Amino acid sequence: MNTPASLLPDMPGRPGDSCVMVIFGATGDLTQRKLLPALYNLARAKLLSSRFAIIGTSVESLGPDAFRERMVEAIRAYATDELDAGVLAWFEQRIHYVSGDVRDPEFYSKLKDLCAQVRSDHDIEDNHFYYLATSPTFFGEIVRQLGQAGLATEEAGSWRRVIIEKPFGHDLESARELNTDIKNVLRERQIYRIDHYLGKETVQNILVMRFANSIFEPIWNRRYIDHVQITAAETVGVERRGAYYETAGALRDMVPNHLFQLLSLTTMEPPVSFAADAVRDEQTKVLRAVQIPTPEDVLSKMARGQYGEGAIAGESVPGYREEPNVARDSRTESFIAMKLMIDNWRWADVPFYLRTGKRMAARSTEIVIQFRRAPLVLFRNTAIDQLRTNRLVIHLQPNEGISLQFGAKVPGPVMKLGSVKMDFDYVDYFGSTPDTGYERLLLDCMMGDATLFMRADMVEAGWSLIQPVLDVWKALPPRTFPNYEAGSWGPREADELLERDDRHWINFS
Repeated sequence: MNTPASLLPDMPGRPGDSCVMVIFGATGDLTQRKLLPALYNLARAKLLSSRFAIIGTSVESLGPDAFRERMVEAIRAYATDELDAGVLAWFEQRIHYVSGDVRDPEFYSKLKDLCAQVRSDHDIEDNHFYYLATSPTFFGEIVRQLGQAGLATEEAGSWRRVIIEKPFGHDLESARELNTDIKNVLRERQIYRIDHYLGKETVQNILVMRFANSIFEPIWNRRYIDHVQITAAETVGVERRGAYYETAGALRDMVPNHLFQLLSLTTMEPPVSFAADAVRDEQTKVLRAVQIPTPEDVLSKMARGQYGEGAIAGESVPGYREEPNVARDSRTESFIAMKLMIDNWRWADVPFYLRTGKRMAARSTEIVIQFRRAPLVLFRNTAIDQLRTNRLVIHLQPNEGISLQFGAKVPGPVMKLGSVKMDFDYVDYFGSTPDTGYERLLLDCMMGDATLFMRADMVEAGWSLIQPVLDVWKALPPRTFPNYEAGSWGPREADELLERDDRHWINFS
């Protein structure tokens, strides 16, 4: 079985298959800020097939030329590197548009005709993938309409794939319903539930670091690891997403997808191969091994918060309740911290602390592996009264890399211990690469590699861990919001969560 290109970064990549990409919601921010620049980067790297085209769709009544001009301007505005005029011109010729209501069957008839015309004009094979960059309320409807119009049918070796953005469901019940609705039309191998965090090099490198280096895997267990911290902190507020955030909150927005993906990659057992389902089987197994929180656990092992006014980088910023499209008495959390335990042989009794929040002191996404303290017996008759623990940190953003902290003797006649770091930074070692985080994922979809996409059982396993928290919080709304200042590291309750275990959060500025 072939190893996915996404797990072999040192091998030259092949271009994606000849295909038509259809973007639903193509006039939105996601398309202009991320998808178009990512596709341009792939074209410049010669990783797009020469027989490729894009069809944008939305409810806006735009002509094809006006849409094309808007998309080209988006590439110019959000490009991650200097533009190549030749590549941009090639790309511009392959952008098309059709407007319509995704609930209207006639729209899909127009889309089907345009797909056929575009394939003919650009000599493209009969392959389509559909990117649902719309409101989540339309996911099931779009897939159902694609099926009724025959746009999801695979014939004579052709393929049809659908990329679905998060959030995938609003709770466990809605996630199951959405999975059922989509699977009435598509096979699981056609469904690509995307999480852009998995497009980051360092996230993919977790598997390489663990399973390609013999120095890590033997100590990657309860015997040597004291605890693990996973942090995804943002300095930004909800910005223009207030209406969405009011219905989601930090828990739904970040934990079932981003944080649980990082958790599963960090803790999964070695897969039998790097084939998509082999990797995802192990991720699902470890998520199912996480202890489902009881109501008592939610009260004692979870902390939530909402930011008030404060300062970020020396500038005053409003509290969550003063943000646009947010209720003035909102009880929506903008911060969540939790302690989880995994019931399996490798991780029994090792606590995992997860946190994510907005308007934090620094933009920082890190996985901290805190190793157990070495015995003090050798140093009993020296000046050393305490041994510092070893720590491995996987940095995901803003800078991608890995650092290892260990003890060394301070030069001098007295035995003193100092802490030193070995740092690996992607840019220093491999140089920078134009990247939005979506390039790898879009290319993988074009090649049929679903390794970095969530499977239905992974989605439901994640929501099954979140549902008890949602139920308790619905019954016991918060009374102390806002309870942390913008520009801080979150509410006091999050610190107490670790202090009760005689530990503390590792913060990175």
